[in-house]
Amino acid sequence: MDLTLPFFLVSAFAILLTGVSKSGFGGGLGVMAVPLMSLFVAPQFAAAVMMPILLTMDVLIVWRYRWTWDRRIVFGLLPAALIGLVLGNVTFQFMNADVIRLLIGLLAAVFVIQFLVNRHADRQPGRTPQIVVWSFGILSGFASFVAHAGGPPIKGYLLQQKLDKTWFVGTNTVFFFSLNLIKTIAYGATGTMTVQSLQTSLALAPLLVLGVFVGTRLHAFIKQEVFVVIVYGFLALTAIKLLTDSILAFW
Repeated sequence: MDLTLPFFLVSAFAILLTGVSKSGFGGGLGVMAVPLMSLFVAPQFAAAVMMPILLTMDVLIVWRYRWTWDRRIVFGLLPAALIGLVLGNVTFQFMNADVIRLLIGLLAAVFVIQFLVNRHADRQPGRTPQIVVWSFGILSGFASFVAHAGGPPIKGYLLQQKLDKTWFVGTNTVFFFSLNLIKTIAYGATGTMTVQSLQTSLALAPLLVLGVFVGTRLHAFIKQEVFVVIVYGFLALTAIKLLTDSILAFW
């Protein structure tokens, strides 16, 4: 596969944006990386290129936030997310990824609308029913494997928990590091990653370091209230992207 200069320019921008988003604001814009790269290469190749980059990015961010993550939340979500990954792996060839994008986009939009409606209410985080937590986990794991769109359910749930911004990023990162590690093994076992995709990942790797550096610096200077608004803004952009892509696919 011939890789053009526009591909590398768009990929560099996508990886830089993903690094800033993940390390400073708990992600959100990473969902745009594969669609942007897919303008020039096959989506499978784009996903394969991003997989080791995302995993390496998670390692760097996990080290930064290693003392500030909520074990109760992560361990409460992971078993359900693993079930979702298995379901995604088993049904991947039969599933329409655009249907999954549509459902995840709608869920993200619901979280954003709920925030806008209740933004002036001084509400304390309540106990989320276990069945709802497991539903978010399964949906995130499944969508992560099938459509690389597992972020919105988890970010919406974490935002409802009213976590401090640092604990939010740390908890989100540890959760998705665990998922991405398993996905990387699965991608390697199924032959999705190739020598060319790994070489391309290595060539783009410096951008992930820069993105993580910029994101962590921005995180330190942004107030909690502004942080919440930014994350919800990212969630809104994610919803718009997913809904637009899925609706146009059915048009």
